[in-house]
Amino acid sequence: SPMTIPFWCVLIAILLPYVLNGVGVRYKLQQFGSIDNHHPRAQAAQLTGTGARAWAAQMNAWEALAVFGFSVVVAHLAGADPKTSALACEIFIVARVAHAVCYLADLATLRSTTFLVSTGCCIWLFVLAARA
Repeated sequence: SPMTIPFWCVLIAILLPYVLNGVGVRYKLQQFGSIDNHHPRAQAAQLTGTGARAWAAQMNAWEALAVFGFSVVVAHLAGADPKTSALACEIFIVARVAHAVCYLADLATLRSTTFLVSTGCCIWLFVLAARA
C-alpha cells in the first residue's frame, strides 16, 4: 500500500527527536566546549537553561513518538476514515513542532497546551479506529 499522510507524519515524528538532538549538541558545545561521546547522557544531564530544555524536549519527543506510532497503526489496521486520520496526524505534527519550539523558548504553559493537543490527536485516532 502507498505511503499515506499518517505514515509520512510518523516519519516526521521519528525525525523530530534527532533534530532536537542536534540542537542539544549545539548547547553541549556551547556549555562544555566538546561532546562527551563516551557518556553523552551524563553530559546532557549537566546541561542548564536552553540546553537542558532541548534535552527534555528530545526525551519528550521520543516518548510521544511511541504513543503516536501505535495510534497511527491501530487507526490504519482498523480501517479508520483516511481523511480524518490524516487531519489528526497533521494536527499532531504541528502540535509537536510547536511543543519543541515552546520548550526551547521556555513557554511552559503554551508547551503544556501543545502537549495536550498532540495527546488528544492520539486519542482521536483510537476513537476513529473504534468507529471504523
